Amino acid sequence: MKRNRRFSRFVKDTVTHTPIVKMIFLLVVLWLLFAAGLYFSERGMEGAVITSYGEALYWGVAAFSTAGIADTPLSGVSQVIGGIWIVVGSVLFFGTIVATITSYFMRPMQRPVRQIVQTIEYNLEQLDDLSVDELDLLKNTTDALIVHMERQKKAQEKRKKT
Repeated sequence: MKRNRRFSRFVKDTVTHTPIVKMIFLLVVLWLLFAAGLYFSERGMEGAVITSYGEALYWGVAAFSTAGIADTPLSGVSQVIGGIWIVVGSVLFFGTIVATITSYFMRPMQRPVRQIVQTIEYNLEQLDDLSVDELDLLKNTTDALIVHMERQKKAQEKRKKT
């Protein structure tokens, strides 16, 4: 149960805060276009291995994911299309994985809350050196943060009920 919640939170955070959905969509669209280009350039060639759009789709996945297992297209145009697809598809696929992992793990460091907490911790360490005005400012900031958090909790509870 706990693992399911953790996994679903991970998926939600990944989809919400990383470029994975956009990149997968772009990758699929390009895959379909390059497969169509390959199919149309190979169509009618004598001895062609790629004789259907389905085989061109398979070739597209095999070519960029393993770079060598797929059959070689015959026509020069098909080879250029295939070569471009291998480079572009590989960069997009592996780049998406790297960008998603990097974005996911860098996200906590980019939160302003972390900066606020660090500032408060620093000020607490420096309490003896603070003036009365600075202590008032710290109190007001802390009070405002508590009020903000209470509002956030109420809003979150409201969302859970609906």
